[in-house]
Amino acid sequence: MPSAPPIAQLSGVGVRFGRIPVLRGIDLEVAPSEVVGVVGPNGSGKSTLLRILATLVKPTVGDATVLGVEVGSDGIRATRHRLALLGHHSALWGELTLLENLTFVARMSGVGTDRVEEILELVGLGGSMGRRADHSSHGMQRRIEFARTLLTRPDLLLLDEAHAGLDKAAQALVELAVSDVRNRAGGVVLVSHEPDRMLPLVDTTYELVNGTLVREGTPE
Repeated sequence: MPSAPPIAQLSGVGVRFGRIPVLRGIDLEVAPSEVVGVVGPNGSGKSTLLRILATLVKPTVGDATVLGVEVGSDGIRATRHRLALLGHHSALWGELTLLENLTFVARMSGVGTDRVEEILELVGLGGSMGRRADHSSHGMQRRIEFARTLLTRPDLLLLDEAHAGLDKAAQALVELAVSDVRNRAGGVVLVSHEPDRMLPLVDTTYELVNGTLVREGTPE
């Protein structure tokens, strides 16, 4: 029986912004049910790597395939509903309540609205769902981002500094979201400058060194 194709694959990928090289010779494969961790200091290119995997940046050189489609090709837009990128800033409509935000996401994603309130309860926002997003704390906004991920159930989950802005009680949401994708044979990529928080979740680790990806191995 043939093996399942990778969730994402980068081969010889490089990125330049003007004359400045940000990434060089990146080779990376994310297999179904695999969780990949990438560590490196701020400014090492981690966020750019995630933006390639999110199909938002086309490599200057090399090949990048995400969910079976080449990044930069005409068909790549059709894959974007199958992935989720959680970054430093929440993508919320400030004038809407938390409930209205998640309901809107459900309708736009075609997943239905019947689980919206259940998921808000799951992420600890059951008592705050009527609060406007722009009147919510940063921690609440981070929780609603994880609620969005649990609702839309992406095949590829990309986490940029996943633990940032989460209080101790909310940090279990990272593990919950990662496990949900892994159990559905999706792929996850986490990037962080705090490896101690990330390593318990990942199968394979890499380090970004001067724009080059170095495989560290499998955590014990």
